[in-house]
Amino acid sequence: MTVTVVVTRPQPQADDWVARLQALGQAARALPLMRIERAAAFDADVARTWAGLARHRLVMFVSPNAVLAFFAGRPAGLRWPAATLAGATGPGTVASLQAQGVDTACIVSPPKESATFDAESLWRHALASRDWAGQSVLVVRGEDGRDWLADTLARAGASVACLAAYRRVPPVWPGVLAAALDQVAAQPARHVWLFSSSQCITHLLAPQAPAAADAALRAAVLAVPVLATHPRIADTARHGGFHRVVPVAPEPVAVARAAACRD
Repeated sequence: MTVTVVVTRPQPQADDWVARLQALGQAARALPLMRIERAAAFDADVARTWAGLARHRLVMFVSPNAVLAFFAGRPAGLRWPAATLAGATGPGTVASLQAQGVDTACIVSPPKESATFDAESLWRHALASRDWAGQSVLVVRGEDGRDWLADTLARAGASVACLAAYRRVPPVWPGVLAAALDQVAAQPARHVWLFSSSQCITHLLAPQAPAAADAALRAAVLAVPVLATHPRIADTARHGGFHRVVPVAPEPVAVARAAACRD
């Protein structure tokens, strides 16, 4: 039995992941459970930040979405400063930075063999040994997010600021997206969810989502096994009522291997 990985990341990441999984011979489909929105106020703040980017010792990007939003607002002609580090919590964010032309020598991230890819791992493997006293740090993220790394750097003596470059919003359910959800729920044994954000799980099970108003649909949705790319996401899935949750590294090869175990 062929199992299809349901990629819940926002676009354009969802389509990119589908293509990478299919290139490995793994069936996949996109069902984005989050949308990324930019606003004029965000873009103006991003453009101003680019003008003084070189004063920061580190610019930390919380996700590929942060990279895309930040570089979309880059004024023409400006390049990444050679003395400014670009922080990334995982391989997806690293790849996004490289795709935007950031020199690999400027990028700091957890090693590829790291057990987890998050702020704690980034701090432990790439930042804790550095002297942050008096250094300027910028965290690029959505309108909200975890403050653990910002707080940790501040305690180490850095001057830390956060920049909201986008907002995360729920999907629009009528139409194609709802039809795709029905198709997944119709054959739970032939699909596996891929969650890389706890917020995607929240959106899927939110009161305004289709699964909230239809008990049978909700039961079928929860019967689909979950691949979770972080322990916190796995915990969210379990608390949400999913029956089977399997941790997986946030890499297409690892996801394809885990999905193959469902065949």
